[in-house]
Amino acid sequence: MNHDLFTPDFKSTPYWWERTPRPDPGENGLPGNADVLIIGSGYTGLSAAIETTKRDRHTVVIDAQDAGWGCSSRNGGQVSTSIKPTFGELKSKYGADAALAILTEGNNALNWVESVVNENRIDCDFHRTGRFYGAHSPAALDMLRKKIEDTPRQLNHDAYIVERDQQYSEIGSDFYHGGIVHPYHASIDPGRYHQGLLDNAKARGAQIISHCEAKHISSDRDGHRVKTSKGTILAKQVIVATSGYTTGLTPWQRRRIIPIGSYIIATEPLPNGLPERLIPKARVITDTLKVIVYYRLCPQRQRILFGGRVSITETNPETSAPKLRKLMLQRFPELESVKISHSWMGLVGYTFDAMPHIGARNDIHYSMGYCGSGISLASYYGMKAGLKAVGDPEGKTAIDHLAFPGRLWYRRKPWFLAPTIFYYRWRDNRKTA
Repeated sequence: MNHDLFTPDFKSTPYWWERTPRPDPGENGLPGNADVLIIGSGYTGLSAAIETTKRDRHTVVIDAQDAGWGCSSRNGGQVSTSIKPTFGELKSKYGADAALAILTEGNNALNWVESVVNENRIDCDFHRTGRFYGAHSPAALDMLRKKIEDTPRQLNHDAYIVERDQQYSEIGSDFYHGGIVHPYHASIDPGRYHQGLLDNAKARGAQIISHCEAKHISSDRDGHRVKTSKGTILAKQVIVATSGYTTGLTPWQRRRIIPIGSYIIATEPLPNGLPERLIPKARVITDTLKVIVYYRLCPQRQRILFGGRVSITETNPETSAPKLRKLMLQRFPELESVKISHSWMGLVGYTFDAMPHIGARNDIHYSMGYCGSGISLASYYGMKAGLKAVGDPEGKTAIDHLAFPGRLWYRRKPWFLAPTIFYYRWRDNRKTA
């Protein structure tokens, strides 16, 4: 370990786990039957379980790891309106009405998270801090202007351009050439939020069984028999809620989900006054570079949490941390002497069309592929998947009709990621040089 970069008490586990340790798995045995079996205990699975238990369905949620061990407790805690393609891109593919409906659901997803937090009194530091979306070049700022101009007014929600000579009101950095502010985007403590969903699902009667890996699914007229590491369970309905951790258990979905590593570091507490100078309004921040970064202050506004896509397959947080630190220092050179207290990674579920997908395949329900916007989309579409599983028409969504594209030549490893990210890095370096 490089002791010049890391604090003496450095941890290679998520910063969020300090305040919210992994839940006690207990000694729950696997029942023989269930009305609904949910595979995956992140935001998707728990949101689905809350809906099915509300409707008196005996619901069992299983996970190969601790509950919420995946990206639900590993993400950066940024909550947005979520849908990646622009209105113009969606309009060209699906028409104006469908594009408007899809993007409206992105707004609904953000509002859904806030309503769940408020109604269940989840102590998770949810705040509408707003988002600063930095332009890495003058051309990128022009692109952002056009994005605002081309988006229907009801979807912009008071988003506005910040010129370069005004950006110090948003970020204490000269790295960008202005940007957009989305004033209604939010920040959250994702570990605390997950714990709140977990407590809610348990209180409603859902059985949560950790360290119970699903190994095989067979279906007949009696339902779905799922063989697990703790035995076999017969379920009337199954919901697959694994997204970036989707395996060969469901090969059709696996060929459509691209697991991309997302890496985050947390700094040690910063000197008094420095956090306020670097991110004066405590915004969440992203930018227009293709190799994504995202960063924010921690809820106590003492540290910076900085994340990005800095590797293809690296899983050692001590190896990825210096790469993230380099990107952080490009934006904030003042942090040169600041050490890293935490470094970790998780898998984001991406799709070939950059869209989330929900539906059923061979009578097995699924919701996945949130493309880096999983807090809001997983919560919202998880809720919808739960409704679909019990036959509630309120489960209908604006993306039900979308084909879920895959690739015949993609089976196990996303071999195409390396050349793609290499190209994006080359393009980003050209435009920032």
